[in-house]
Amino acid sequence: MSARRMIHIVDDEEAIRRSAGFMLKTSGYAVSTYASGDAFLQAAKEAEPGCVLLDVRMPGMDGLEVQQVMAERGIAMPVVVLTGHGDITVAVRAMKGGAVDFIEKPFEKAVLLTAITAAFERLDDVQARATRAADAAVAIAALTSREQDVLRGMAQGLPNKTIAFDLGISPRTVEVHRANLMAKLQVKSLSEALRLAFAAGLQDEA
Repeated sequence: MSARRMIHIVDDEEAIRRSAGFMLKTSGYAVSTYASGDAFLQAAKEAEPGCVLLDVRMPGMDGLEVQQVMAERGIAMPVVVLTGHGDITVAVRAMKGGAVDFIEKPFEKAVLLTAITAAFERLDDVQARATRAADAAVAIAALTSREQDVLRGMAQGLPNKTIAFDLGISPRTVEVHRANLMAKLQVKSLSEALRLAFAAGLQDEA
């Protein structure tokens, strides 16, 4: 990731792209601009991860449609919605669609920067969770299949006796597997083991 964080401005008004771009560049951000939702979506897969300032009212594909397509394509960049209209219905739809904030034009610099800060906090959280999930999956992959079965049962909140019954082994054997998997995962408590299991999504597996 570059030292300067990226802002993608998607707005059909050149004046907005220029003024917001200048404001953000002087605030230390890198900026990329797009004159339409289609242009942004074409570039989004290859674009540097960042915050998207997304205008609602655009010719062709509007901002809410762009937001929906981003979700469908798994483009997990946080969105701050911009509008020149005091349309509360649009605001509600945008926020339900996952927008970080909703700002009316003309916007104040402080309001915009606050929303962008919140957007990057969300982006960092998503990336941190993805890293934790990957690390947890690697650690759990090192367990034997039986140890993974026991951990899966633990993640589902099952007592040792139930895990033993489901796996056709004795409760004592479950205890041995638990001790072994905790040693391999380098955790000292049940809660630490469960955090790893949850990060890897083990509780959702059948």
